[in-house]
Amino acid sequence: MVRVVLADDQALIRAGFRVLIDSASDLEVVGEASTGREAVDVVRRTHPDVVLMDIRMPELDGLAATAEITADEALTDVRVVILTTFEVDEYVFQALRAGASGFLGKGVEPAELLDAVRVVARGEALLSPKATKGLIGRFLAQPDDTPRAVPEQLAVLTDREREVLALVAEGLPNDAIAERLVLSPLTAKTHVNRAMTKLGARDRAQLVVIAYQTGLVRADVPRP
Repeated sequence: MVRVVLADDQALIRAGFRVLIDSASDLEVVGEASTGREAVDVVRRTHPDVVLMDIRMPELDGLAATAEITADEALTDVRVVILTTFEVDEYVFQALRAGASGFLGKGVEPAELLDAVRVVARGEALLSPKATKGLIGRFLAQPDDTPRAVPEQLAVLTDREREVLALVAEGLPNDAIAERLVLSPLTAKTHVNRAMTKLGARDRAQLVVIAYQTGLVRADVPRP
């Protein structure tokens, strides 16, 4: 059973998500929160598998709440999915750097929401190729003083692991990576896991961040 916490300041949205998630035999809502601070407290108390986190909430916004949750060593297996009004949100990249495993539009279809929760619970990153490229491109187009990861960081990877990392950054799942590189899905998954271990990445979403920050892959930067 996948345990889920809902964090959104709008009660109607939480109620809708709860009904939908509880309707699935393999999912259950174990807690709700209307503020970021409450979200952190509920997650620490219930230790869910997945948190659906709204970005804009009172007391503590979703970004700060996500960072606090993912920085807690007792919650390393908790996955946070950011809920956003738009597919490409200016804050989502910051959320990924804070440790979120992906993002989801609030207008998502019911079946897609349920599948998304399952995907993230399995440790996959919830990032479509289109959304990933648009998101990173938007981020790169804006000034940012945050220190970048250095290219030398990738020296610990084998050539094959760097190839796999680049494909992960494109939003490809293991099966697609295996097909592209003519590998078995199990071998592709092994390369992904080794890359995460060597780079100290929490999950696939963090691999995407590293791939772009080190310049291994690049997004088209929107022109003003």
